[in-house]
Amino acid sequence: MLFSPSAARALHLHAQALLQPRRRRAAKADVLAAIRGMAVLQIDTIHVVARSPYLVLWSRLGDYPPAWLDELLAEGALFEYWAHEACFVPIEDYRLLRHRMLDPAAMGWKYSVNWLREHRREVEQVLAHVRAHGPVRAADFERIDGKAGGWWQWKPEKRALEVLYTAGQLMIARRHNFQRVYDLAERVLPGWDDATLPPPAQVRRELALNTVRALGLARAAWVPDYYRTRPPHQDLDALVQEGALLRAGVDGWRDPVYLHPEHLEAARAAAAGTLAPTLTTILSPFDPVVWDRRRALELFGFDYRLECYTPADKRRHGYFTLPLLRRGALVGRVDAKAHRRDGLFELKALALEPGTRLSERFVRDIAGALRRCAQWHACPRVLVGRTEPPSFGALLQGALAEPPVAEAA
Repeated sequence: MLFSPSAARALHLHAQALLQPRRRRAAKADVLAAIRGMAVLQIDTIHVVARSPYLVLWSRLGDYPPAWLDELLAEGALFEYWAHEACFVPIEDYRLLRHRMLDPAAMGWKYSVNWLREHRREVEQVLAHVRAHGPVRAADFERIDGKAGGWWQWKPEKRALEVLYTAGQLMIARRHNFQRVYDLAERVLPGWDDATLPPPAQVRRELALNTVRALGLARAAWVPDYYRTRPPHQDLDALVQEGALLRAGVDGWRDPVYLHPEHLEAARAAAAGTLAPTLTTILSPFDPVVWDRRRALELFGFDYRLECYTPADKRRHGYFTLPLLRRGALVGRVDAKAHRRDGLFELKALALEPGTRLSERFVRDIAGALRRCAQWHACPRVLVGRTEPPSFGALLQGALAEPPVAEAA
């Protein structure tokens, strides 16, 4: 099977539930189904717009109550752990990440062996406190060392909680105002037995299969990043030989791509040119479609860099730019801010990709996606700031002023 580049993008978006607009309103079960489809949902705390995990789900589900994600975690349908980075993961995949908890020293900066050695007594005290008094937040411990906050200067109890969490002795029972609530692993996940842990070779196999299924199609070089797996990596050709994966090609690419049989029907439609992307939406910087900069460049020709960690005077596009997905292409990025108290969704800067043709349909599609995103943030007014090209600003403002129309499929 040979795909054109556009067909490869369509298959990827199909797997990521970003191919076409939803035809029915989302239910709570759809949140869990979306996370299972992506395999992992990355967590980030920046909230100039909705925090990333909620926004990633909105891109796929449209309007939905964000509380559903919190409820699924509290109900035990999800757990939190280091997957791609810190992620919500379906609880059935706990067994695939448990090996990392049993070898936390391999987690790098996420687990400091030296700090643990030097603060063993404090860590044991925190663990004993949780055991005796139940779930805790880091905020439940008063800071007494006189230092300021910030992740690089966590108070000792916060660091102890994170060490115990990374080592799998604590889990996240729920979140309160997006703050982690830690509890003993045996209380969050009663009945777990490490004797049922699959061997490392099986874990590598299943993580690779999960990744290819989530991506729709994958070059071998794309696979390790999805779960940040370490060598030795799974031999994908071996999975092809056993029938667990399929091998295909993309026109202009020398290396093969791998497909999951779950997407075979969609793959055939993509190869035939009948899998048509029609969704226009806004993506989080931590959406699986764009979190791997190399993959986004190779698949979409979109060179994307998150600039919130870049000094302000060196930013090109803005603090927290959101990629614009339009009908199978990444066509630009917008630095947005939701002023929730004022009901205003500010587009501080919006840049389209060079050479973008500003048709009436294009402008209407982008305006519709921005309006829907603003309304989900409870911001009925949209303010258009600087745009590239400058002519797009007036066109966009005009389209936003028009009555909304249903998105065409």
